[in-house]
Amino acid sequence: MKLLLNMIGLIAIALGILGIFLPLLPTTPFLLLASACFMRSSPRLHQWMLNNPLFGEYLKNIQEKRGIPLKGKLITLIVLWTSMGYSIYIVRPLMLKGLLTALGLAVTAWILHMKTLRREPDQKS
Repeated sequence: MKLLLNMIGLIAIALGILGIFLPLLPTTPFLLLASACFMRSSPRLHQWMLNNPLFGEYLKNIQEKRGIPLKGKLITLIVLWTSMGYSIYIVRPLMLKGLLTALGLAVTAWILHMKTLRREPDQKS
């Protein structure tokens, strides 16, 4: 079972990394899936994820239900709509343009619905 969870976790990390560059592939759910798999199968890999300089703090904040910093939300939405806008511009069928727009709006609503951290976690009051 541990081997299966490790394999799923590694695939999820790969898909999450691809999601950084592909607008329709979500990054966060794959990283959360990988983290959950490693939590049950490999404490070493789970710690690696939580201590990763790129997404470790982000994962900790989501897992602890603290939210996402406002800066992170803004960057996410800018990247999302830049890539979505380009994709919408490139595709020809109106139905695909509508589908991309609907997906972009759904992801935007999900991001905006998430709790917002008002200050960075490493800053003291």
